[in-house]
Amino acid sequence: MRQISAIYILMVFLGSCVTTKTALKDFNNAEYYNAASKFQKVIKEGDSNNSFLLAEALRKSNRLWQAQKYYADAIKNGYKEEIAYYYLALSLKSNNAYEQADSLISHYLSKGNDESIIKLMRQELLYINNLRKYPDTSYYRVKNLEAINTEFAEYSPSFSNDKLFFVSNRLSEKIYSGTGTPFTDLYEVKTRGANVDLNSLKKLDDNINNEKVNSGSITFSEDGMYMIFAKGNDGKSTGRNNVDLYWSRFRRGGWTNPRLLNVNTSRSWDSTPYLSKDGKTLYFASNRSKGFGGTDIYKANVNRRGRWINIQNLGPEINTPGNELFPSVTEDGRLYFSSDNHEGFGGLDIFVATRKAGKITITNPGKPLNSRGDDFGVNPYNATRGFFTSNRDGGKGDDDIYTFVNNDPNLKIVNYILKGTTLTQNNDDKDLEILGNSSVKLLDKEGVVIEETFTDNDGQFEFTVFTDEDYVLIGEKENYFSTRGDFSTIGKELDKSKLVEFITNVEFEKNLILDRIIVNKSIVLDNIYYDLDKADIREDAALELDKLVVILEDNPNISIELSSHTDDRASVDYNQDLSQRRAESAVSYILSKGIDQNRVSAKGYGESQLLIQNAKTEDEHQVNRRTEFKVTSYEFIDSSNSEDEEEKFFNIN
Repeated sequence: MRQISAIYILMVFLGSCVTTKTALKDFNNAEYYNAASKFQKVIKEGDSNNSFLLAEALRKSNRLWQAQKYYADAIKNGYKEEIAYYYLALSLKSNNAYEQADSLISHYLSKGNDESIIKLMRQELLYINNLRKYPDTSYYRVKNLEAINTEFAEYSPSFSNDKLFFVSNRLSEKIYSGTGTPFTDLYEVKTRGANVDLNSLKKLDDNINNEKVNSGSITFSEDGMYMIFAKGNDGKSTGRNNVDLYWSRFRRGGWTNPRLLNVNTSRSWDSTPYLSKDGKTLYFASNRSKGFGGTDIYKANVNRRGRWINIQNLGPEINTPGNELFPSVTEDGRLYFSSDNHEGFGGLDIFVATRKAGKITITNPGKPLNSRGDDFGVNPYNATRGFFTSNRDGGKGDDDIYTFVNNDPNLKIVNYILKGTTLTQNNDDKDLEILGNSSVKLLDKEGVVIEETFTDNDGQFEFTVFTDEDYVLIGEKENYFSTRGDFSTIGKELDKSKLVEFITNVEFEKNLILDRIIVNKSIVLDNIYYDLDKADIREDAALELDKLVVILEDNPNISIELSSHTDDRASVDYNQDLSQRRAESAVSYILSKGIDQNRVSAKGYGESQLLIQNAKTEDEHQVNRRTEFKVTSYEFIDSSNSEDEEEKFFNIN
């Protein structure tokens, strides 16, 4: 009997070990739902490591509030990694246990050693104290869109052409091991606001959905004929295991086979896309390298070829060491997004980013738009209404889709819009004419590109701008000098309290004139003066040479000759020597500003190229005493095809 008992105990022990190994394997394969289930079966009293792994599996499968007990058990039983204290604080906050979270953080700050965790804890302590000040209600009103929600998950709503598109796992039979839930598909249903026509509910075509792959967030062009959506997570050990963005067009009554978007990287999770109203800017979330941690929000601009370029991280004001995702933008430039690291109530909260005077302000709109659960995926229907997703208490199941209305009686929307046209001089009569198919960039005062757009044949461009800011516009086109123009909204903000209309559009105009590049054509630099018999660069001349430096910086594809000319009121040799010294002095000044010496040469012409022969007046002599430059070589560089260090890994199809 003793032998049989020993064998039985050994078998149980071995079985437990196998289960622990498989749980760990699932965890390492990001199959967190399965891992949590298996850890729950093998966990024992005093097992600090498995308690922590179970808590992490719950957190990573979007069940942070359930993880509280196991983080606490891990710490109680001696788990050494201090990150456990941070996640326990987050799980306490998600359960509205603010006092306990406050006490835990204070305890940790008195004994913790990890500076990175200490920083996070101090931040959370501040957040928790601030959260106590939030009112229980706000001007937002929310309502569960019960007509389409089920016991399964419905999330990421997107409204287009009187249809609501969303993600759901309601009819899938295959199980995704990462969450233990069915694979997700994309659906559509006709709706007018919250009035849903359930008879129209259907899955998107089979070429969009795949029973063994998760389909994710979706966004549309304004006409509804072009869409971008997320797809991935097939669970295979080879190939692309992460989520990628795909695009498709509606043709002949159906969606074309989806193709990879060129913003993806093979090493990252790229998802939650949102197209701006004009279709020229794409916002999305990614966990690619060189971010601020977790998933960050990025944006990209589309060029004339339909390729997405100028991929930019939205920066540390919006992105944090945590996760930021589900971006969307209102007509007046407010950015909605969700984060688990800004000042929130637990899990993912919805935040609003606004910009003024070059500064980005992040606000939490409070309850009821946010809750202790995950709140995300805002899709603005108009300035005050929209859809979003939440797994808050009181829903019909997993994630549910909700509607929201902002009833703030003092809300006034002011849109500041900068419009313009790219122009050039007609070679025949010097009149200005439209220059179409150009690139126009909007830069802030620090020279950072905020937005880029591409004009059509009409040469027109348009940007949303913000109050109390200085901007620079740069126009570019093949065979033309890039040109820039300054613009400012400082002092141009309207007093909202005096506005009668709910929405007010303020339009500004700033045109850009681009000059054609003609090799070896001389261009006079005005106001370049030298003291008598000297070649030193005067302050007034330096200001004009600085403009040439800007031209060279904006046009890295040109090389120039800078030339100096004299009048004929001295000897030929003297004038030749003086002009050469002056040209070299001007070039030296340009090189001191960081311009490559191989791009600029100096040439003194003395009196050999007089514009006015037999000059009589001082004004006529001044015309002859000129400084010029001419382009000696030019090679067009298509910036829309250039690749940076990260872009070379993009999937271009």
